[in-house]
Amino acid sequence: MTHQSPYVTVREASQILEIPEGKIMQMVHDKKLQAYRIADQYLRLKRTDIMGMRNSGEVVSENVKFPYTFNERLRDFFAYNDFYVIAFVIIIALLSVIFFMK
Repeated sequence: MTHQSPYVTVREASQILEIPEGKIMQMVHDKKLQAYRIADQYLRLKRTDIMGMRNSGEVVSENVKFPYTFNERLRDFFAYNDFYVIAFVIIIALLSVIFFMK
């Protein structure tokens, strides 16, 4: 069982609704979709809103596919977990100084 985030990126919304990302952005601009900014940089949409729109038939599929690439996933991982990665590196460095330096 995989855990799905309650929020999706514009690209993921585009994949779910099978419409171009530009159309998603236009819907956000026209206030047809509620968008949320994370750190005033990343735009996210509620998965429930996107699924509701897909199930209601409000949008017509244009069969556009944009894969969520490995580089994008990696960039998002570090964008949301940079504090934990840096803290882990510092802890490992301190532990190595404590235990291996004589």
